[in-house]
Amino acid sequence: MNIFYEEDGSFKVGNVMADNTTSLQVESLSGKRSKVKAANVMLRFTQPALAEFMAQAESLAEGIEVDFLWECCPPDEFGAEQIAAEYFGHAPSPLEAAATLIRLHSAPIYFHKKGKGRYRAAPPDVLKAALAGAERKRQQLALQARYTEQLCRFELPSEFAELLTQLLYKPDRNTLEVKALEAACAATHLSAAHLLQRCGALPSTHDFHLQKFLLEHFPEGTGFPPVELSAWDELPLAGVNAFSIDDATTTEIDDAISVEKLANGNWRIGVHIAAPALGMPRDSAGDKIAAQRLSTVYMPGQKITMLPDSVVQAFTLCADRVCPALSMYNEVDGETLAILGHESRVERIHISANLRHDTLEPLFNEETLAAGKLDYPYAGELTLLWNLAQKLEAARGKPSDNSTQQVDYNFHVENDRVSITQRRRGSPIDKVVSELMILVNSEWGRHLAEHGFVGIYRSQQNGKVRMSTVAAPHQGLGVAQYMWSSSPLRRYVDLLNQRQIIAMLRDEEPAYPKNDTALYAAIRDFDTMYTIYGEFQRNMERYWCLRWLQQEQAEMEALSPNSIPQAGERDAGSLRELIVTAVVLRENLVKLTSIPLIFRAPSLPELPANTRVQLAIGEIDLLDLNVQTRFAGTLEEEA
Repeated sequence: MNIFYEEDGSFKVGNVMADNTTSLQVESLSGKRSKVKAANVMLRFTQPALAEFMAQAESLAEGIEVDFLWECCPPDEFGAEQIAAEYFGHAPSPLEAAATLIRLHSAPIYFHKKGKGRYRAAPPDVLKAALAGAERKRQQLALQARYTEQLCRFELPSEFAELLTQLLYKPDRNTLEVKALEAACAATHLSAAHLLQRCGALPSTHDFHLQKFLLEHFPEGTGFPPVELSAWDELPLAGVNAFSIDDATTTEIDDAISVEKLANGNWRIGVHIAAPALGMPRDSAGDKIAAQRLSTVYMPGQKITMLPDSVVQAFTLCADRVCPALSMYNEVDGETLAILGHESRVERIHISANLRHDTLEPLFNEETLAAGKLDYPYAGELTLLWNLAQKLEAARGKPSDNSTQQVDYNFHVENDRVSITQRRRGSPIDKVVSELMILVNSEWGRHLAEHGFVGIYRSQQNGKVRMSTVAAPHQGLGVAQYMWSSSPLRRYVDLLNQRQIIAMLRDEEPAYPKNDTALYAAIRDFDTMYTIYGEFQRNMERYWCLRWLQQEQAEMEALSPNSIPQAGERDAGSLRELIVTAVVLRENLVKLTSIPLIFRAPSLPELPANTRVQLAIGEIDLLDLNVQTRFAGTLEEEA
């Protein structure tokens, strides 16, 4: 005896080996034996043969017209054999009964299962809606298949043009477009960004990285609402002229310096900080904007400012203007350059010049200082400041030795072309500015603590830097306390601290009393966003480093095939390779000597750290920010 039974939602057949009333021992066509509940047996048969039954039943089921079968059904619940008899016009054979069951089971839209072998025909309105839904689904699947097919041919479906932002940065996996894109990515073994790039949907790899950052951290855009500055009292005008020293692209000029000879033979060195806190008190519209952005975001070729341009222009220390400023005057001994005292004021200061690194550094550097060349504006003041900076550095326990100083890199992007130049960190320009800023940030931090005003400090102990409201030592700088207060146009912590300093100098109530939750929120939020902004800046610098390599490759390819390879080139048959020099950091991690690019070079043999190697530049991926290289040889060991 054979049986036709249901198991796990499908129909099967088997030969009965033993019938135990409530269950049966059944052997399948493959010879596998299993236990089947009697309640799951739909019918028993002897003909046709077991091996032919399912094939014949399924073939017969395919010929049953579902619409006609549905029309034959009574309005109430019915059994499969009942409707089989109605459909075939006679008592059904086991094969016909099985075929009817298979057909009923395969059309759940038409027939709702109610139990073992029992169904109910879908009401006409329900059936109509279900069929419409099934048709929509069929059309959607066909559309999805078309999308996937086009993407696999690296053609962008026209429907994708308005959805690129969503597909790249916020994909909704419930949509047809995302499902099609994921299927195409799996078929082509490419990421979504790489596939869409192959389809011509990413005209700018730079914008790909920038938009990803902006959508996450500036979802409402980088623009500003109108900001009205608060009025402040008339400030006294200082009787000195100040000058600033900044990079050529700096527009948020936070600090300036003045030098004045006193009647007693001493010098008075003024450090003047832009004072936006005067026009943006706590919880003002401008303060809320700054508290949300927390810092200016930097990247090669552009930046996203913390404050609106109208606010920046109102307070930046621009040349030929009189600007409000928070000033610290330091009386310096005319002979020893020892600092004899400090005095801080809120005042107006005349800015006589904005000196820029690119034009100042060729004139003011260690070589010109050693040669005594003073044939440029502010040469006397800068020389005095240089001597003072060395004294300040030594007083902090930092010997004035620049032999091991790091190299800084300047990125200049113009017309989508990048140039990368090097500047040795610790040059006279850097040291003059940094030492004076360390001085005011340390002293103002000390003054706040002595007057019982709370501020946000940066401390370093056991190599770990942290921000807190406690005036703790900064071991790396060698000062008893240190706060950020010299860049209030660019950092929110500095702006917050400036409010406290101004309140202290005016004998007013502090803007932030002790244990104010706003202080702790500012520390938390600033730490988080400053880290994010820094990581984004490093990623964009990496991007432009790779673009620089591409530029070098393009210039290499533009050479005549018959020309003789120059330094940095290698002729591989008719193909020229760009050869660059790198230093091994550890294992296969290397850093290029000409630009600040660090990456892994898998082809590198086992070499000790600091070994100089030559690498042939291969494929550059501007989306994943990676570069493929080939080991080309070693040079002398790096000192």
